[in-house]
Amino acid sequence: MWKKYTKTVKTRGLLENIKAYLFDPSYTSSIKWIVIAIELVLNLYIIQRVKYTEIDWKAYMQEVEGVVVNGTFDYGKLRGDTGPLVYPAGFVYVFSILYYLTAFGKNIRVGQYIFMLLYLINIYLVFKIHERSQKVPPFVMLLQCFSSYRIHSIYVLRLFNDPIAVILLYLSIYMFLKNKWVIGSIVYSLAVSIKMNILLYSPVLLISYLTKFGVLGTIKHITYCALVQLLLGLPFLINNPINYIQGAFDLSRVFMYKWSVNWKFIPPNIFVSGYFHILLLAIHLTVLLCFTATWKKYLKSYAKMKQIEHELQPQLKKKKININMDISANLFLLPMFSANFIGIMFSRSLHYQFYVWYYHTLPFLLWSTPYGNKFRLIVLGLIEICWNTFPATAFSSALLHVCHCIILYGIHRYRYTYGSIKKK
Repeated sequence: MWKKYTKTVKTRGLLENIKAYLFDPSYTSSIKWIVIAIELVLNLYIIQRVKYTEIDWKAYMQEVEGVVVNGTFDYGKLRGDTGPLVYPAGFVYVFSILYYLTAFGKNIRVGQYIFMLLYLINIYLVFKIHERSQKVPPFVMLLQCFSSYRIHSIYVLRLFNDPIAVILLYLSIYMFLKNKWVIGSIVYSLAVSIKMNILLYSPVLLISYLTKFGVLGTIKHITYCALVQLLLGLPFLINNPINYIQGAFDLSRVFMYKWSVNWKFIPPNIFVSGYFHILLLAIHLTVLLCFTATWKKYLKSYAKMKQIEHELQPQLKKKKININMDISANLFLLPMFSANFIGIMFSRSLHYQFYVWYYHTLPFLLWSTPYGNKFRLIVLGLIEICWNTFPATAFSSALLHVCHCIILYGIHRYRYTYGSIKKK
């Protein structure tokens, strides 16, 4: 009888531990390396068993070949099969390195292994950010890591430049959370130098600078960002500044309707209309303004809490007392991730590789809404279905917008206090 009772107690204890590891956000760091190890095996399997599909890699190599082989620093003369080079100078440097590491772009398998490593780094950074916030249950991150065919495809089967920009973005956010703002600003600018979509975070980053450093400090950090762009672009700016600025920072590009994930329910003539683009920009800016006052409150509170933490740290260190004030990270992450999400909602066009722009922020955003867990998971699942519908249809595009509106409405309705942050 006693043995049976002891066995029952141990079983219950084991089940409680498993439940804690899956549902308690404070256990996020405990499962990090397990997930990364499983992802390593999964990505190796994908590389070995799933056929690589050529989309942009060859064009990337042709574009940087003009620089590394021909010595051309005129952006107007750098082209690939998909058209002219349309990314800033950081892209050229990164993919020039990849050009040599992959035997002039010909050894695709080496490129896939490099992007597998980048994917694992991305997962690591995402976990580190979630460790700080302690908001998202670990089981959600497990589902995300293992369930998305599209994300794995973007990394190791397509070799797009978007993941590199996003990795640098997450690294910069992690630096900001660790109060290393100079490094964060530099890395953020490096991310922008790979792809301009990272600028979707800039409205909140500007408010963060102002609330933490004031006007002069903001100018200083903006200068750091500008210097990175200037130094990276210098060879191209010296050769032909107009072609570089027009090519690398072109905001007037018209995307192809057939690749759009989010606007297939409107006619092609409206999709390419300049008036439609202006309308989307106007809505984008209006929604940002609607959230600005709330974001200011969050970021002011965040700056105060980080200042208190900074002042107390020396005394606590002497007394060997450890405190965790990183729960304040939510006050920084919610505005940052929301600004990016709003930009994506009203984007002129979303292509399949753009999914990485916000994929790993979706759980945080959904767990910052008043919805129940089952409903949150349903929304995540529906978004995954939309991004895996190829080619996109009028229904999948409309459904994606419905899911986005549900998330935005939930963020708008959710007014959390410090107590509810801790509770979540």
